[in-house]
Amino acid sequence: MKQTRHLNLVLRCTMCGGKLLAQNIPRLEAGAERRRTGVKKYHETRLPLLEGKVKEALYCLWIVFVLSFAPLVAGGNITNSVFGMVTDGMPAAFGDFNSDELTDLFVVRGKPNTVEVMLAREQEPLLQSGQGLSCMFSSMHITSIVPGNFDGDACLDILVTAVDAHGKNKSTFIFILWGGLSRLHCSNVTAVSVMKNQPLVLDYNHDMIVDLFGEDTDGTRIFLLFSANRTESPQRVPMKEPEHVKEQDPLRVPHSHAFLDLNGNYTTDLFLSTKGGFELWTPNKDGVLGFDKKIEPPAGLTSEQMGQSLFLDLELTGKMYHLVPVCFDGFKECSPCRNSTLFAHVNEKWHNLNPVLKDSAGQMWGFYRCSSHPYTDTVTLRGGDFNMDGYPDILATLSMKDSHSKVFLLENVESSSGGLSRTYAIHGDALAPMNNETTMGAFYDLYQDGILDVILYGPDRVQAFRNTLDYDANFVKVMVLTGTDRGGNLPGPSISYRTTTQEGEPRAAVTAQLPQSAHFSLGLPYTMFGLGRTPNFVDTLMVGIAGKSKAWTQIIPNSQMVVIPSPLDQTSKWRAQLFITPSKMILLSVVALTGTCGLIIAIIGALYWKERREDRIEKLQEAHRFHFDAM
Repeated sequence: MKQTRHLNLVLRCTMCGGKLLAQNIPRLEAGAERRRTGVKKYHETRLPLLEGKVKEALYCLWIVFVLSFAPLVAGGNITNSVFGMVTDGMPAAFGDFNSDELTDLFVVRGKPNTVEVMLAREQEPLLQSGQGLSCMFSSMHITSIVPGNFDGDACLDILVTAVDAHGKNKSTFIFILWGGLSRLHCSNVTAVSVMKNQPLVLDYNHDMIVDLFGEDTDGTRIFLLFSANRTESPQRVPMKEPEHVKEQDPLRVPHSHAFLDLNGNYTTDLFLSTKGGFELWTPNKDGVLGFDKKIEPPAGLTSEQMGQSLFLDLELTGKMYHLVPVCFDGFKECSPCRNSTLFAHVNEKWHNLNPVLKDSAGQMWGFYRCSSHPYTDTVTLRGGDFNMDGYPDILATLSMKDSHSKVFLLENVESSSGGLSRTYAIHGDALAPMNNETTMGAFYDLYQDGILDVILYGPDRVQAFRNTLDYDANFVKVMVLTGTDRGGNLPGPSISYRTTTQEGEPRAAVTAQLPQSAHFSLGLPYTMFGLGRTPNFVDTLMVGIAGKSKAWTQIIPNSQMVVIPSPLDQTSKWRAQLFITPSKMILLSVVALTGTCGLIIAIIGALYWKERREDRIEKLQEAHRFHFDAM
């Protein structure tokens, strides 16, 4: 996107240069003609020669532009450029492990019983494994990886959940691999806790150290609070039982719990998915989470008919929408759903979005669940702005009768039904043909250029798809950290913006950073706002957490903003760092621009020099001419 914009600038400059040439050549010709009236030889020989050289130079400029645009139109499969020959890892999470400002990839390998960190680089392959960056868990089956800062230092740690590979114990074992920038500490790793299911990562007491929420083996809901001392066991805090509620519904397995601001007051709420519906827990004035309300499922559906929840600002209204994939006829093992839809919950109401799940060939697709395949033990949606128009799109795994599963891009489009102005529709050609027989798709900014690419998995290999836009679009990238260093990203902060479009219309959007963490949610450790073709400054960008918030104004488009909310209770001391880093293609564009202008100046200078030379020759000829009239 950046490259296209800057090369368009080069093209505009060349057009201006062409106009300059067109304006100067006739002027120089006219001057020559006035001073050499009757010199027919110049027009017959010199002028065609100069015009030929000008045409030749402009033709060379055109060739330069064609070559400059060549790398920009290349897209699609970039697996070799990203992974090289190592394509057997299962993507599990994202994070900046070595604090080099590049987003690394955490993968699972083996049975799967091995955790490995693939460090991001600026040269190919863009992701590469390193020595001392893998840990093996014997006789265990890894079910999830969550990076986070569990001790408050400057290093990113890794939470690993696993189950007994032999199936003797169905409980989930929780391990912490302490980070060290250059290596993982794998020796003498013991489980810090055992839970009924995978935990949710959150910051319960707002001390910038990541904590956990889950269900104990006996069914008790608990928080595990970590401290700066690695050797101490996490503090176990039971969840306060709600008043006026006789019996709580059991938590869903697998669940889609979330930690985010759902009511717009900049306090981080706890959203729970249960077998009977959904629960919302909000903090009181002391910051203690208390039961707020129960949200019934849409249209009388049961938990067996619903997939994992997703939270997006569907219509760019500045509100979080709760999206749920639904199969009316019930999910059947390894079979496509014949009657799929998407429900959105906003303003206390459920809306059937009636998504268009029919591809360009007229074939109907449905949500797919198959516990024997990786990533498809539940229906999981992953959100991101693929086309950078501002409206969040979705990656979903779909299938149809007698067909393998495919990851499709569901594009956020206008709608006149369902009570909302937006819905989703299959963009069948967006990822083709790489999406054949795939079970997982996740967004990932591979080139750090503000455009979300896609990572696909299946069958038994990972692939990388480069997203190349055919128009100029702008973005703002925001990252909220747990401390002064890049030692981890904070789960749950609310990030929103307000701006004005080119048409003068106000636009607002909101999102949450890392609201979900379990069951391979694969959330990015930053927020990417697509601004469409709006080149204006972002009027206001707001970050809120724990009831505190701060706004920054006039944010430059196409920039990355790193927010450090420390100390948490003193918003005046919150710091923000703005990074605008030109890529190599931008530097090449500057070189091309400079070269173009230099060549144009050289052509004009050559014409001017030849004109002066002809003038001197004519003056000498005039001085030596014999004046017959004087006789």
